[in-house]
Amino acid sequence: MSPSPSLLPMILSGGAGTRLWPLSREAAPKPFMPLPDGETLLAKTAARAFALRDVDAVITITNRDYYFHTKDTYAAMTGATSAQAIYVLEPFGRNTAPAVAVGALCAIARGFGEHVLLVMPADHLIRDQRAFAAAVDRAAALAATGALVTFGITPTHPETGFGYIECGELLVSDEGHAPPAYRARRFVEKPQLAVAREYLTQGHYAWNSGMFAFTPNAIIAAFARHAPGVLAAARPIAQALGSAASIQMLEIDAASFAAVPDISIDYAIMERAAEAGEVAVVRGAFDWSDVGSWQAVAALTIADDDGNHGQGERVAIATRGTYVHAADRVVATVGVENLVIVDTPDAVLIAHRDHLQRVKDVVGELKARGHDAYKLHRTVSRPWGAYTVLEEAPGFKIKRIEVRPGASLSLQLHHRRSEHWVIVRGVARVTNGDREFDVHPNESTYIPVETRHRLENRASEPLVIIEVQCGDYLGEDDIVRFEDKYGRTPA
Repeated sequence: MSPSPSLLPMILSGGAGTRLWPLSREAAPKPFMPLPDGETLLAKTAARAFALRDVDAVITITNRDYYFHTKDTYAAMTGATSAQAIYVLEPFGRNTAPAVAVGALCAIARGFGEHVLLVMPADHLIRDQRAFAAAVDRAAALAATGALVTFGITPTHPETGFGYIECGELLVSDEGHAPPAYRARRFVEKPQLAVAREYLTQGHYAWNSGMFAFTPNAIIAAFARHAPGVLAAARPIAQALGSAASIQMLEIDAASFAAVPDISIDYAIMERAAEAGEVAVVRGAFDWSDVGSWQAVAALTIADDDGNHGQGERVAIATRGTYVHAADRVVATVGVENLVIVDTPDAVLIAHRDHLQRVKDVVGELKARGHDAYKLHRTVSRPWGAYTVLEEAPGFKIKRIEVRPGASLSLQLHHRRSEHWVIVRGVARVTNGDREFDVHPNESTYIPVETRHRLENRASEPLVIIEVQCGDYLGEDDIVRFEDKYGRTPA
């Protein structure tokens, strides 16, 4: 028996998750959203990847803005791993085909061309690790022969929100814990309800999970056959990223990435390859959810006798079939049915269960109004820590800022606002104009408009300050950075 091929999981992280607003927002999207058990989808996906056998490295392709949040997520995971974490950072989203092409080319440059690249979206929930690993082993064996492999999920109900895969001839039968594999005849777009019911009855259709397995060499050859334009645009990007194994953070140039076609791996490769008989589908026996709506989140909690789900402090009187997410306060419902109520510190969602797909329209409306609630939570993570907006009105904003030990904000200035810092915990090293000095608890400093300044925490405990901003414009984009240890200054 030939040895099992080594695995190279590639996590695609950064989907907006607009149907899960207000917990999922552009600056902290769905993969970072805590589930009812307190863990995030990204953490669960990474744990699933690192737990597989023969994993030398894990590639994570994500947005530049999510890099530090992702690193923190991995660092907080329990259970040490010897696998190397490699980050490929996109300046903006260009869909999954460019991400896979660039990731595969980077893998080849680093000597992983014959590994099996396991493409894993970061926003899927799979709890049966044993069944998942068995499906991966089956897919890896097929991928090692040069096949392009996708994972199909056996439908449990007629679903109109998923794409489907039509399964053809049997390639490998199920044996032991290993699931069967079939030739993929075709990929089908999200169907109407009547068609989805027909697919469920026929039995040879599977949900398209969006997970794939192939060697980097095989998928690059498929790009050359089916999407040469994507490959041609991806090659100079990968070449610019280099091949040095010691470099773990690879940042894509924005101008080069803008030239890559915006297209999914399904459209660019898999649909065309299936027509050519090049795709195998492994029908996984594991549980799977893309947690794509509040209905799916509600299903992760236990219902009471009236079919109500939720988390946090809730009071339900004459309430049926309702999900409540309570964050910082008690949420009481009286005489309502079939609602979803999500309470956060700065936004509340109230929706009927039959209209949950339209939550994304709320995000669109907030964008059109220029309202920050589509993008930011009241508490915003930063590489150096986090800030929470306590109060805001025309002319002023009050923040609570927490700086991690050893971290510092950039050396910066503001054109349209002044800042007053009051230290409440820890000792701050402050740069204010030409002066550098320490500020202790119950002391303060004032930074005028157009003054270079920086806040540092050189101690071993968190630093907490209250910042009062005053000015005619208080947006986060009124920042001119001169020095930054997190690479946020322009070249």
